[in-house]
Amino acid sequence: MPLTPLDIHNKEFSKGFRGYDEDEVNEFLNQLIKDYEMIIREKKGLEEQVATLTERLGHFNSIEETLNKSIVVAQEAAEEVKGNAQKEAKLIIREAEKNADRIVNEALSKARKIALEIEELKKQSKVFRTRFKMLVEAQLDLLNSDDWDRLMEFEVDATDLNLNLEEEVN
Repeated sequence: MPLTPLDIHNKEFSKGFRGYDEDEVNEFLNQLIKDYEMIIREKKGLEEQVATLTERLGHFNSIEETLNKSIVVAQEAAEEVKGNAQKEAKLIIREAEKNADRIVNEALSKARKIALEIEELKKQSKVFRTRFKMLVEAQLDLLNSDDWDRLMEFEVDATDLNLNLEEEVN
C-alpha cells in the first residue's frame, strides 16, 4: 500500500547517538509532504481526465460503429434500389418492345388490308373504265351511223301529215 502524506507526517524516527538534525529532517519531511500531496492531486486529476477521455472515446467509438453500420445499411439499400430500378427498367423496356411489336404488326396488317383494297379498287376502276369506254364507243357509233344522215335527208310534208292523221282518227 502506498504511503500517504499523513503517513509521512506521522513517521517517527528512532533517535540515535549522533543522529540527523531534527529540524532539518522535519523541514525536509514537510517539503516532501507538500510535494507528495501535489503529486497525488495531479494523479487524481489525471485519473479523472483519463476517465472522462475514456468515456468520450467510448462514446466516439460507439458513434463510429453506428456510422459504419449506417454506411453498410445505406450501401445495401442503394444496391437494392439500383437492382430494383434495373429490374423495373428491363420490364419497361420489355413492355415497350411488346407494344412496339404489336403496333408494327397492326400497322402491317392495316397496310396489307389497304393494299388489297387498292388492288380491288384498281380492278373495279379498270372494269368501270372498260365499260364506260364501251358505252362511249357505242354512243359514238350511234352518232357516226348513217341513220342520222338518212334522218336528215328525210322530208315530211306537214299537210300530208295532217291528212294522214285525220284519216286515222276517222
